[in-house]
Amino acid sequence: MLDRRKFLYSVAGLPLVAADVSFAQAYPQRPITLIVPYAPGGATDIIGRVIANEISNTLGQRMIVDNRAGAGGSVGAQAATRAPADGYTLMLGALTSHSINMTFQAKPGFDLKKDFAPVGLAGNVGLALVVHPSVPAKTVPELIALIKANPQDYSCATSGQGSPQHLSAELFNLKAGLKMPLVPYRGSGPAMTDMVGGQVKIMFDTIPAVLQYVKAGSLKAIATTGREPSSFMPEVPTVIAQGLDGFEVSSWFGMLAPADTPKPIIYQLNAEMNKALQNAKVKEALALQGVDRKPSTPAEAAKLIETEIAKWGDLIKATGIKPE
Repeated sequence: MLDRRKFLYSVAGLPLVAADVSFAQAYPQRPITLIVPYAPGGATDIIGRVIANEISNTLGQRMIVDNRAGAGGSVGAQAATRAPADGYTLMLGALTSHSINMTFQAKPGFDLKKDFAPVGLAGNVGLALVVHPSVPAKTVPELIALIKANPQDYSCATSGQGSPQHLSAELFNLKAGLKMPLVPYRGSGPAMTDMVGGQVKIMFDTIPAVLQYVKAGSLKAIATTGREPSSFMPEVPTVIAQGLDGFEVSSWFGMLAPADTPKPIIYQLNAEMNKALQNAKVKEALALQGVDRKPSTPAEAAKLIETEIAKWGDLIKATGIKPE
């Protein structure tokens, strides 16, 4: 015979279970904040706004971009880690830069692996190795030979200490066995001005930043830095293809949630993000920023973050570079 108390308990519990399921299915019930840890107008901000706008159209609630710039992205990242893990505060991160900061900054204020639950990847922006037209080299081996013969004649501009552009130059020195002088600038703009003027001869920068100068003949593209040729510079061979094994640099972007965010919410956001990346207007807007879209699962995003942290941590330790 059924115990009356157990029966009443089970019946009473049914509405509670149903309410829990209904609540989970009803996410989101209010607007979602998407923290962008950089100032408005940059690549991370534009990528975040494009994706947030499309997700707002399909999710039933607005996704509002909140710019929290400072300390190379660490201020916004810290703010995201302090938010409740309920799916209502997310971050569109520059994953390569955040991975670099895990080792480069003595106290980044967050742990990219422990404090976040990856939602998914948005894509990456490739970099290019460019030189002033006066440099006679046309290939990576020719450029390496020139630098080895006269290292002081071939200085390399770097934009932002600890940036992917800066670390690309450090990686090039390490992989090629060079002592190429690095000239730090406060951003790509001033560095590009001196590159075009011939004050510095070599630079790694994002493909969107250099493309117009290469097309105009003001700079010469020697290589791109991805594993495969860039769709934005398909005629330019990669560094790897030109003999420098293991040289792969891309600036990755992706969406993160605070750690312990419920998995059903993570999976729902991942599905919405991947769907947004297939939208024609989103494709066009991201292409204008030089973004190769890379939809992913949360697990694939986590694996990429782990790889990036290890790669840049090893380089920073090997070279001994430190913040200025």
